[in-house]
Amino acid sequence: MREVREAGNRTGYEAARVASSLVTDGADDRQEMDARLMEQVATGDRTAFATLYDRFSGPLHGAALRIVRDPAEAQDIVHDAFVAIWEKAGSFETTRGSAFAWAITLVRNRAIDRVRMRRRRAELLAESTASDFGYNEDAASLASTEVAAQGDDARAVRAAVATLPEDQKRALELAFFSGLTQEEISRKLSEPLGTIKARIRRGLIKLRDSLAHRL
Repeated sequence: MREVREAGNRTGYEAARVASSLVTDGADDRQEMDARLMEQVATGDRTAFATLYDRFSGPLHGAALRIVRDPAEAQDIVHDAFVAIWEKAGSFETTRGSAFAWAITLVRNRAIDRVRMRRRRAELLAESTASDFGYNEDAASLASTEVAAQGDDARAVRAAVATLPEDQKRALELAFFSGLTQEEISRKLSEPLGTIKARIRRGLIKLRDSLAHRL
């Protein structure tokens, strides 16, 4: 989103000036200013949005980093949160709390969702050893697919998933990119759990083979 990129490109002098104001202003004054900025953002005011970015981005990144433990991923989460702020500023209500509290909630929810998705992927891979398909997989070979999904090769994983048969592709997309468990996928697709597990196992085997040159 261009507005977020523009806000992130503000000079170090401006960021330092805003950080200084955060220290010297009283808590009530800060909250009032943040609320006014949010109102202006709701009208499409990009200057107000950039100022809000300066005020919030550092603490929000720190909050995300404490949860996901990865600086780049934390930055992605903050970016997504600011996109939501830009799009939904009009729904902010001061009676429900401060603007910063609303922003920190957006970030924490997204960070927690990322961690949950990692765990679900790890559980999925642990369950899908595929020995009943004639493969003698070890944990490391299956885990390598998960590493690719979490790192810089995410686009390659998506491209590889897109080449799978439609039933396998749908199951893996829901598992990897929507973070659903196998039981949730079964309910969503109205398919037996055993069928979903088999599709995911077959898909993982093909996915591993197609990504072998990248891992």
